[in-house]
Amino acid sequence: MVAEVLCMTSTENPPRILMIYGAYGYTGRMVAEHAKAVGLSIILAGRRADGLEELATRLGADHRVFSLEQNAAIDLALSDVTVLLNCAGPYRRTAEPLMRSAIRCGVHYLDIAAELDSYRLAAQLDTIAGAAGVMLLPGSGGSVAMLGCLAGHTAERVQAPQKIVIALNVSGTMSRGSAISAAENVTPETLICKDGHLVACPAPDQRPFDFGHGAVSCFSVTLPDLITIGRATHIPDIETFVHISGDAFPGGDLALLPDGPGVQERKAHRYQAAAEVTEANGITVRSVLDTVNGYTFTPLAAVEAARRVLGGEVHPGFQTPAGLFGNGFAETIADTRIVDL
Repeated sequence: MVAEVLCMTSTENPPRILMIYGAYGYTGRMVAEHAKAVGLSIILAGRRADGLEELATRLGADHRVFSLEQNAAIDLALSDVTVLLNCAGPYRRTAEPLMRSAIRCGVHYLDIAAELDSYRLAAQLDTIAGAAGVMLLPGSGGSVAMLGCLAGHTAERVQAPQKIVIALNVSGTMSRGSAISAAENVTPETLICKDGHLVACPAPDQRPFDFGHGAVSCFSVTLPDLITIGRATHIPDIETFVHISGDAFPGGDLALLPDGPGVQERKAHRYQAAAEVTEANGITVRSVLDTVNGYTFTPLAAVEAARRVLGGEVHPGFQTPAGLFGNGFAETIADTRIVDL
């Protein structure tokens, strides 16, 4: 009851405020800096005061410290917030308490997760979020936005798309937080989407994709795009692949990894993606996407998504970036382009 009362407080014309949870993390800091630079009203938040206070002072922003163990504390922190952007992984620990609080408080939820369970959760909460007038937009930045836009663009080139096979070229090193999240979310079996349902891949596969510089071998992997692409395009059969360049998936003690790649390393390692869409009659079309490094793309795309949601681009329930903003969304971010082959 306390949480419900806290979330009902409002003013006649409340300010539109973006809360960034996990703002002191590697990607969270870049999100906060960019959000401030484009003039959004922000509140920085996280589980620990260390790092958060310094960042808030430097950006001239308010900050709030709260854990995700007590619903009342989360609800109180969100009571005057319009949009919540969750940058705190692993999302298997943070997505559910924050999504549920957002629904209770009438706050639109965004995140930058690349973990399948976050999307399964959003699908489960779709009906109650919709009834509350709340939008759930996981993957507002990052590979989900990239691949979703590429998939939608390629699917538009045929009349009756039946299957999409899509691959991401991950280049450069991974951030410490991403590596820990990836390690905690390894699925026991590789999944594909068959007839609109997630099923085990009969035999995990390797196959070549050309990202624009000659074919390279990619391996099948379970990505959340199995859910988001199907939701946005209604294509029943989906398979996802990845090509790893360099030290993208590190080993050893992940806690000892550096915070994340520096500016020069990000500039030196662009990301690409390739999509093949097959029509019911067997005709296949191909398109490729080329963009900046994923750790550069993600904060830019997430902040742009938040800006649009703050501006009223909202559809209650579980949404995807491409489904909400259109297949051209990725190409509005930095130096991103899609080419048809």
